[in-house]
This record gives sequence, C-alpha cells and structure tokens, in this order.
Amino acid sequence: MRTDKIRKYVLPNIPYLFILWACLKLGTAYRLAAGADLPHKLMGLGQTIGPAFADFAPGLHPQDWLIGIAGAVAFRLLIYVKSKNAKKFRRDAEYGSARWGTEKDIKPFVDPAFSNNVILTGTEYLTMNTRPKIPANARNLNCCIIGSSGSGKTRFWLTPQLLQAHSSYCVVDPKGGVLSQVGSFLQRKPQNYKIKVFNSIDFSKSMHYNPLAYIRNEADILKFVNALISNTKGEGKEGDPFWTKAETLLYCALIAYIIFEGPEEDRNMNTLVDMISGMEVKEDDDDFMNAVDYMFKGLEKRKPDCFAVKQYKKYKLSSGKTARSILISCGARLAPFDIPQLREIMSYDELELDRMGDRRTATFFVISDTDSTYNFLVALAFSQMFNLLCERADNVHGGRLPHHVRVLWDEAANTGQVPQLEKLVAVIRSREVSLCLFYQQYAQCKAIYKDNAETIIGNMDSVIFLGGRESSTIKEISENWLGKATISMQTEGRSRGQSESYNQNTQRLGRELMTPAELATMPGDKCILQLRGLPPFFSRKYDLKQHPNFKFTAEADKRNAFDLDRLINRRRRPKPEEICEVYEVDAPDDALTQEDEDILNCDDIDDPDAF
Repeated sequence: MRTDKIRKYVLPNIPYLFILWACLKLGTAYRLAAGADLPHKLMGLGQTIGPAFADFAPGLHPQDWLIGIAGAVAFRLLIYVKSKNAKKFRRDAEYGSARWGTEKDIKPFVDPAFSNNVILTGTEYLTMNTRPKIPANARNLNCCIIGSSGSGKTRFWLTPQLLQAHSSYCVVDPKGGVLSQVGSFLQRKPQNYKIKVFNSIDFSKSMHYNPLAYIRNEADILKFVNALISNTKGEGKEGDPFWTKAETLLYCALIAYIIFEGPEEDRNMNTLVDMISGMEVKEDDDDFMNAVDYMFKGLEKRKPDCFAVKQYKKYKLSSGKTARSILISCGARLAPFDIPQLREIMSYDELELDRMGDRRTATFFVISDTDSTYNFLVALAFSQMFNLLCERADNVHGGRLPHHVRVLWDEAANTGQVPQLEKLVAVIRSREVSLCLFYQQYAQCKAIYKDNAETIIGNMDSVIFLGGRESSTIKEISENWLGKATISMQTEGRSRGQSESYNQNTQRLGRELMTPAELATMPGDKCILQLRGLPPFFSRKYDLKQHPNFKFTAEADKRNAFDLDRLINRRRRPKPEEICEVYEVDAPDDALTQEDEDILNCDDIDDPDAF
C-alpha cells in the first residue's frame, strides 16, 4: 500500500524539483545582477547567470526560494491545464483493444502446486483457493464447457479433472466410460475415495437412490415436487396449468403423509405410486371414499392443522370427474416408477448425497446416451443435492464444506432441469460447491432455462470452447467473448495513362480476434478460454497422457479398469423373499483392521440390520 502511494504521488512530482532548482538559480542571478530597476536587472542577468549556476547548491536567500517555488508552481499549473484540454488518443485501440491472453496474464491465478489447480487448458490452470490473499484475484470454480460431439469434452477436460483428486466429485457419466477409466485410481490409496454409482443403464449394477430419504420438512416437499414436475412434463407445449397445480396439491399431501406419518421402511417413491394407484374415484358419487380418503380422515382427527391435511382438503375440492382426470395425469407422470427394476432401486437410499462434502466421495450417475427414459432422475438428484449441501454447510460446518464438491454435469442438455439453477449457481460458491456444465452448443442452455440462461452462464467465471460449427454459438463467441482488435490495413493503387501514378495508403480498422468462419475451422487440438477479467486465451487442449496420474487409468493399463460388479455385490441388500444364511460372529472391538473397516462400512447401508 505504501509503495503504491509513493508511485502515485511522489514519483510523478520529482521532475518539478528540477524546475524548482532552475527557477531558484534564476532568482539568484536576478538578485546579483547590477541595476536598480527591472530593465537594468535583465540587462545584467547575462553576466550573473553563469556564476549562479556554477554552484550546484541552492542559496538560502528568501527571495531566491520565493522565485523558485513560484516558477515550479506556475510550470505545474501550465502542465495541468494543457493535459485537461488535450485531445484524448488511444493509440492502437481506436476500434477495440482485444488481444490474446499470455502466460503473464494467467500467472496470478495459478497455484504453485499443480495438484491444487483446476485444469482449464493445456497451458492455463486456476487455483482451487477461492479466497486468495489478493481479493482481486478471486474467481469462482464454476465452468461452462461448449463443444460439439467429438471435440473432446470427456477426454480433454472432464477426465483430467478427476485425475487431480483434490475434491469430492459428482459426475454424469454417459455409458460409464469415465467410471471405468478412473474409478480404481480414485478408490486406491492415498486418494481413498468413497465410490457411489447410480446406473440407469443396468439397475442390477446400481446403488439405491430414494429421493424421499432427504426430505426433512414441508419446504423440502415443495422443492422436490417442483423438481419432479419440471423434469417429467414431457416435450411439446404445456397445457392448462390447472392440472399441474392440482397434481402439486396431491403430491404434497401424499408425500407429507408418507414422511411424517408413515413407517420408515415405507418412506419411498414406491409408496407414493401405490397410494395414487389405490385412489379409486366414482364420477357419479362424490361421497365415495377410498382407502386414502379414510387415511386422511383419520389424520385430520389427530392433526387437523397439519400440512398434509390442508393440501389434501384442497385437492378434494375437485369433483369426481376432475379428480379422476388428476389421478390419470399423476399416473402418466409417474409411469416410470411402475417399472419393477426402478421400484427396487428406489426402495431405500445408499447415495448419501448430503454427505459428499464431509469426506472424499466420487458419485457417478451412469446414463444412456441413446435412451433418455431415466435421465430425469439425474436432475431430480441434483436439485436435491445442491440444497442439501448448502444446508449442511450452513448448519453443520459453519458455512463451508470440509471438502470442495465439484459437479461435472456432462450431457446437461439431455438430463433434465434443476429448478432455480440461476439462483443456486450464484450462492454455492461460498459453500465450497462448484458446477461445470457441458453443452454441445450454447443454444441448448437457452432452450432449457430460457431467459435465465444468461444469468447461469454469467455466474460461471470460466467458459471454454472446444470447437463446433453451430452458427449462434460461434457468433456469440466471436462478437461477445473475443471482441475486436485494432489493426492497420494497407491499400495500394496504380493508375495508367499519359502519366502513370502509384499510391499507397495505410488506415486503421477493427477486426474480430477470430471471425465465425475461423472459429468453425479451428484446429481440433486448440480451444478458447474466457476467464472473467482476463483477455481470452487461444490454447492447446490438455493432453490426458501428460497428466502425472495417467499411468493409473484403464487406458494406460487395462488392469486398472474399475470393477463395478465387485462394488455393487459388496453392498447388495437381500430381497425380502430371498433365503439367506445368517452367521453370528463375536469379535472384540479392536479385532478389525483399517482395511476391514473400509470394507464393512456401515455408513454405506441405510439399515445396519441388513447385515
């Protein structure tokens, strides 16, 4: 701070000390000149100016100092007036000052330890420390990666992030290729990651996920129902909002009953689907009561003012015909939950989405890239996860999670919508959570989040373009990301006739750093990085094989491939009708080694009695 003040106030005024000295010497020469009046003094000045300047040391006569100070002040005022009235020129920036970033630009944002960085490109990294010593260098870790199919979103960007192994990770993994590639590396020592897998391709190789296990209060119910409806509305134009609101009332009432009144083993989506299936309605008899009606009638006697009863009474205001239509709409929306494999998977929970920030965890959502039937479950889980992590950070860890959680959301355009993502992405940073969205084109984000897409992208300090040809995307990048630079254009002319003439002109004009045509033909090993507050970087993509931990991946050695069967079988819960042999083992508390405790970790199973 003191150095900055010296540079600002002291150094610019040093030249005026020389002006002061020169004026002081002129004052000395004027005082020593012969004559009683000004004309004679000026005539004698030529004889005394030499001796006056011969001595470098200034005199102590008050008149000399007065003339010196007055001369320096007058000169300073002259310079000030001239500078205020001067014409302002921006040399080489008349039409724009855009340029490519350099190593000097990114250096303040890079951590000296390679493992403590987010890999952005082959030459640019960003420190994981979101609270650096210099606040001006603080950047959030939210990223948006845009690249067409085959541009290397998974190989050049997603996989290197996991090899850094400095955070907890939540990864959307189409086809399961990333899990197979790096799962063993994350699980082995010294990383010791806890691996969680939700596999919508093959439910027999998936852990269980029960969204109702994370509902604690009425606000959680409203958030869950909103996320459920947003991601199961199907394609095409929405119909009358009355039906959606009516469904919301019924869902809220039933879920509240299940959570607050039902036994623990019934608090799952299967119970919700069964309750709706059992709600018989007779159009010609408004007084008919089904089994669920009797359940809520009993609840009303015990708790007349509870949330479930109030929502159900509003639903019951509908006539028999209307109620039948509402139930049909609910049944159609929840049709995937009638599939036996999905019912079994959602019977209890093993993912522990709220504990991802407590210890190193890698949660993989393996989805199909050809069948989107179950993809809505990813958005459903993410909408819960963001809220759960923020609440746990605030209520348990004093505002910041012990382990940073990075959400690497590949195929973000094909896995549903998180309600109010534009608000979540702005507040998760302070809780040590970051989001990375992967799109094939910028228009995909706008198609899902409409007017909120600009807000979402605006809260991502890093935006990376890996290549593509979609016109709106490359136009946005060329005009708004890169900007224009000022260049010199030289024109030549030659005319022939009786007297031949030749002329050459040079003029300034503005040009985009890269035009849309140049972006569309960008080499496959290059990418563009836009980091907030810095000029864009035109860099090479990160080479996965150069990573220090590449040798532990399945690509480097097939023996490193992750064995998903072993993980799931170790945690498989017996079915109710399955015959099992139970053995009683009596062992002292100190008999288990650290390795045994890792294998027989009760935290991985919702019910300890399952052993």
